Amino acid sequence: LLAPAYYILSGNATGEGVIISRSLTKTLGIQALNTTGGRFYVLQTNYDPWESPPFYDDRRTPGNICMNEWKQENVGFKSLFNVLSTKPNLNKLTVYTSILTVRDGITTWMQDCVTPCTPW
Repeated sequence: LLAPAYYILSGNATGEGVIISRSLTKTLGIQALNTTGGRFYVLQTNYDPWESPPFYDDRRTPGNICMNEWKQENVGFKSLFNVLSTKPNLNKLTVYTSILTVRDGITTWMQDCVTPCTPW
């Protein structure tokens, strides 16, 4: 690896999803879906999931609130795009949003956060 990374992986079947947090030399953490335990999604922002995000850039809390409001039975392409395109997840540093699925491939949109919009 050239830099630390988050690998976000999914499969074709329900419950197949994981986020792998990596440093340059090792795996730092794994977050897996647990649909039987009520964890129907995993959410990743720019910060390690075991650390609190900085107060000035907490996109995790609003992202979790949005996902929980959608509920598992309503999650799909439209709802994911809505979560990713809602402030503060959408901000002045957002250039594009991509949604990838095993079945449909990748769809990408150029994004623009209309003022008033936070810088991060």
